[in-house]
Amino acid sequence: AGGTSLCNVFKPESGCSDKAKGFIEKWSAKTEKDWTAQTERLKGMLEKDSGSLKPEVLGWAKQRLSIFKQLAKGPKEEL
Repeated sequence: AGGTSLCNVFKPESGCSDKAKGFIEKWSAKTEKDWTAQTERLKGMLEKDSGSLKPEVLGWAKQRLSIFKQLAKGPKEEL
């Protein structure tokens, strides 16, 4: 498991773990304000605590941050 996620929030069936799919489903229904608050919380956690986090916790935090960034940007193309 590398540090980069191939999980695309707009096509979660390809490349996303079940854990990530559940997270995307939960958070895609929320507002951008909610995403921003969680993004800031995760950034703070990664900046302050990354050295003391277990690798799997650190990886999941980075993956959640990536998901929030994708949600905030929106889909690459409108269908």
